[in-house]
Amino acid sequence: MPLRDLRAQAQPRSKDAMIRHLNSFELKPRFTAGIWFFSPANSRFHGKYKPDLPIEGRLEIAATLKGYGLEGLEAHYPNEINEENLDLWQSFTKSTGIRLITVIPLLFYDPEFEFGSLSNPDGQTRRKAIERTVHALQLSKALDCDFSVVWPGIDGYENPFGIDLAAMRHRFASGLAAAMDAVPGVRIAFEPKPYEPRGRILYSLTPEGVLLGQQVESMLEHKENVDLLAQGHRLMCMNPEIGHLLMGFEDVSYALSWPLSEGRLAHTHWNSQPLGNYDQDLNVGLVAPEQMESGLYMLKMHGYKGYFGLDINPERMPVDVALKISMDAIRAGCDRINNLDHARIIEATRSPADHRGWREAYLLRTRAPHYSSLPPIASTLATAERTRL
Repeated sequence: MPLRDLRAQAQPRSKDAMIRHLNSFELKPRFTAGIWFFSPANSRFHGKYKPDLPIEGRLEIAATLKGYGLEGLEAHYPNEINEENLDLWQSFTKSTGIRLITVIPLLFYDPEFEFGSLSNPDGQTRRKAIERTVHALQLSKALDCDFSVVWPGIDGYENPFGIDLAAMRHRFASGLAAAMDAVPGVRIAFEPKPYEPRGRILYSLTPEGVLLGQQVESMLEHKENVDLLAQGHRLMCMNPEIGHLLMGFEDVSYALSWPLSEGRLAHTHWNSQPLGNYDQDLNVGLVAPEQMESGLYMLKMHGYKGYFGLDINPERMPVDVALKISMDAIRAGCDRINNLDHARIIEATRSPADHRGWREAYLLRTRAPHYSSLPPIASTLATAERTRL
């Protein structure tokens, strides 16, 4: 699979150019899902509510969702995809047309990684983490995946006292660079998370992920990687998860704007989440739908053409039902933001003093049902704003 060109994401636009873009570019969701949540996960607090499913059973469920819009799957190496079950995955993708879009190195679960994977101060353990990342990138390249997601769940700390945090970050970044140079031309999509399972995870917020991307790319040495960077492509990109953003009290649209403004948004993970709190992986749109819509509009503004990955934990309903609900939530959100009055919105954001309250009043009415008894928008606004309608 050729490296997807993300450079247009970073294109700056004047007011008129932005309005033309918003009126011509339609955000069209294409969906992927992580194979891990098709079978119930372990919990600290209760037994599993559903029977465990082998990979074969999970793929059977995924196949039934092709007609509903599922286009891709995501899997970890080596627990979900490996050399032994590669034929199964290849047969599935060929027979269903559902792609495998990423092979993710499992860097957080093994007991050897108790004190970190790529950032581990023990050289032998760190080498194992680098080698696993290399194997995942090799498999991703062989299977024509779009990228490899990296999540540093176990790379962090609880007690920062006395830790050389700069050295810890350097070990992590240079370990990624070494793996990428060993398998050149493969993009990584980094996924930040502020905490859980560690008390504090490295590169935990979205801007830190952008900084990591810059650090790693500055370390790349293989000619193929250097040439791609010279052409303006980003190789160390991002896969922000909505729930993780909200765990860190980030604003969704602001957070997404960081990788978009550098052409680094390779993928997105969608769910919903109470602000702060533990990682709940609720169905998309269940909590804070206004954050979802604001994030979708930011994607539209930057011309995002990537997949919408679903990363949920449907403990109390069938996984296929939860996936359909989540796909419909994103479809409905895209329908709403695609059909807004983009010229008026951009005018209001570029000249806020002349449009006090207009966006709030307008968005309220777009979310209201068609039979709403709300008065006309002009009646809500002050005299000066009414005269501009």
